[in-house]
Amino acid sequence: MECRVLSIQSHVVRGYVGNKSATFPLQVLGFEVDSINSVQFSNHTGYTHWKGQVLTADELNVLYEGIKLNKVNRYDYILTGYSRDTSFLMTVVDIIQELKKANPSLVYVCDPVMGDQGAMYVPEYLLPVYRDNVVPLADILTPNQFEAELLTGRKITTEEDAVEVMDLLHKMGPETVVLTSTDLPSRRGDQFLVALGSQKIVKPDGTVTSQIICMDIPKVDAVFVGTGDLFAALLLAWTHHYPKDLKAACEKTVSVMHHVIKRTITYANEMAGPGKRPSPAQLELRMVQSKADIENPAIVVEAKVLQKYSH
Repeated sequence: MECRVLSIQSHVVRGYVGNKSATFPLQVLGFEVDSINSVQFSNHTGYTHWKGQVLTADELNVLYEGIKLNKVNRYDYILTGYSRDTSFLMTVVDIIQELKKANPSLVYVCDPVMGDQGAMYVPEYLLPVYRDNVVPLADILTPNQFEAELLTGRKITTEEDAVEVMDLLHKMGPETVVLTSTDLPSRRGDQFLVALGSQKIVKPDGTVTSQIICMDIPKVDAVFVGTGDLFAALLLAWTHHYPKDLKAACEKTVSVMHHVIKRTITYANEMAGPGKRPSPAQLELRMVQSKADIENPAIVVEAKVLQKYSH
């Protein structure tokens, strides 16, 4: 059965971010990917220079209109990432609503990219748009700790807080929530960061099965770009293969991430030379070189089940 994804994200000529980060892994894992590029830049904005164009809400509509006129607007998944414009985001919302009407079993994977480490890198007026319009449509949500706190208005200082925040996010719409990174202390020491996930599946008879997991992920001392986009794409793929087992899906996702990042940092350090910090170009994700790991990752991060119940 063919599985088709509509991915609305940024595009770069050189490197891996947005659609460039998401498309290759999804294709390798057997998905057809239709990409709408919300921006087309020469490279990501972490470089000294970058040039390019931004797609407007009207231009997005025109592209979607073309797909619709040809009656090829049936999708199994939608994937969205970074956006910094209200009208563009609201057009995405309209498109998702229409596609969900056409296919009620469509799954929307949303990475609500707003900021990190206590700072927003999109305009503040996007927060209510995400909270009130986008998140209620999402089936799978991948915020970091800061974004989850923004969406719920609750601070996370303990594991219990994190579980409560994920529960609040479930109440807003998504049945699967993964906090991709948190500031919570890891049981394995300060060389690890903690990620958590929660899945609530309502069965046709009204019973709910739920699974909450926790992962300790090895830290890497470097700034990578495009990793969040890669994470959301991989989670889409692996939850498709393990729809009722968040533990397995997250283990696969995080293990692929680990292999890609390890390969990237090894290469970047070699290129930079001893004692030198690698440049943004040297730190571009080694995506093509990681094809085998994307397809069949050795599991290097095990998820711990914190809670599991049916009622």
